Amino acid sequence: MPFWQSLRTRFALTYLVILAAVVILLNTYPVMLSQTLAYQSKQTSLQNQASVLASALATGPEALTAEGATRTVGLLLGSLGVTRVVVTDPSGVVLCDYQEGSQRTDTVGQVAMLWEIVTALRGNDVFRSEYVDGALCSRAAVPVTYRSMTQGAVYLYEYDGEQGALLLGIQSNLRNISIVICLVTVAMGLVFSQALTRRIARLLRGVHTVREGEYSHRVTVKGGDELSQLADEFNELTGRLQTTEEVRRRFVSDASHELKTPLASIRLLTDSILQADHMDSETAREFLVDIGDEAERLTRITEKLLTLTRLDTAHPTQTEPVDVKEVVERVEHMLTPLAGAAEVELRLRLQPGCVVKATKDDLYQVAFNLMENAVKYNLPGGKVLVTLSRWGDQVVLTVEDTGVGIPQEDLPKVFDRFYRVDKARSRAAGGTGLGLSIVRDMVRQHGGTVSVQPREPEGTCFTVRFPIWTERGEETP
Repeated sequence: MPFWQSLRTRFALTYLVILAAVVILLNTYPVMLSQTLAYQSKQTSLQNQASVLASALATGPEALTAEGATRTVGLLLGSLGVTRVVVTDPSGVVLCDYQEGSQRTDTVGQVAMLWEIVTALRGNDVFRSEYVDGALCSRAAVPVTYRSMTQGAVYLYEYDGEQGALLLGIQSNLRNISIVICLVTVAMGLVFSQALTRRIARLLRGVHTVREGEYSHRVTVKGGDELSQLADEFNELTGRLQTTEEVRRRFVSDASHELKTPLASIRLLTDSILQADHMDSETAREFLVDIGDEAERLTRITEKLLTLTRLDTAHPTQTEPVDVKEVVERVEHMLTPLAGAAEVELRLRLQPGCVVKATKDDLYQVAFNLMENAVKYNLPGGKVLVTLSRWGDQVVLTVEDTGVGIPQEDLPKVFDRFYRVDKARSRAAGGTGLGLSIVRDMVRQHGGTVSVQPREPEGTCFTVRFPIWTERGEETP
């Protein structure tokens, strides 16, 4: 699979996108919050100091002088702790200028062309701070007023390297934390994505193996998540495919064997006729009758195979309420000549009102197969008892015979396709080994069940159960 289309790459990219978002958030929000707090703290501090100094300078109606400003600033300079202090008169002329604890004389008498001082002389308090070269540079200016009259302005400047180093340290720590988070997340992402895609790849290999026909292959995925459940479902599906394939192969083998026998008989009989130079008409007639019997047997096998194919592949047919009593009576009428020829007594005990949701043809075939088998595989002088009754929310049809019965070990297999208890006797009776399989599939198709039990002291009892259909037109669950 191409690298950019693999799930591992997509999972890794997903982790990287999430990681990038987390790292960006971690490196922006705390830093911005720290700078904002530092700026607010510095603004409060510098503006308070500037206001205190402005109040000390505004002592009366007299105009500010350089001597008075220098004396006042000198007294308060130690408590201010700022880098530079500038005091101007109302015209913006510098009266005194202290920078880093010492007085500057080169700027005294000059006009201060600073934006903060100009704004303060207009009666506004000003503060501005910025982070430059690892230090926090802050500026504050307030007007010196006396009775609403502006007498000058005070300008404070502070170069705070410690606060800048603190912000720089926060940035550095966040960067180091981000690097560690990136490394750990990338490593965990690779491990998790590899573990996840390894399990998916195992499932994919299993699918490829089963696709090649290895239905016995199973996939083992540990854990209790969706992938392990998917593996369990895959194994169950594979098991069903294996069972279906085994049934199909056995069915094809059995069908081929069943078709092969009459075909071989027909071939042998025709070769015998062709190789005989002088065959009397009576012998030839016997051979032709045998050929006709084998052809009829082929026809029966083919018809039953087509019926099974229809049951396996066709969609459910349109059903209707059917009175089972009428169907069983029709079957009894059809089988009476056969029962008379076999010296078997056919008796019915049918309760009225046994209606089920099905098709008449399917119910007829179910009853006909069971009752025909009970007559064919019975003993001379035997009996067949057919009982129909309502039992709770079910319609129960039982077919009992007094024949030789079915051995206990063969009971679970009688509904398998092409299975015959006594193959010689079944062939003599014209059986194909498909009748009971058709019965089971038809009964299941209409929501019913069929079972078989030995009858005491001899014989067999087949029981068919269908959900009853009520008069309101609703099928009882």
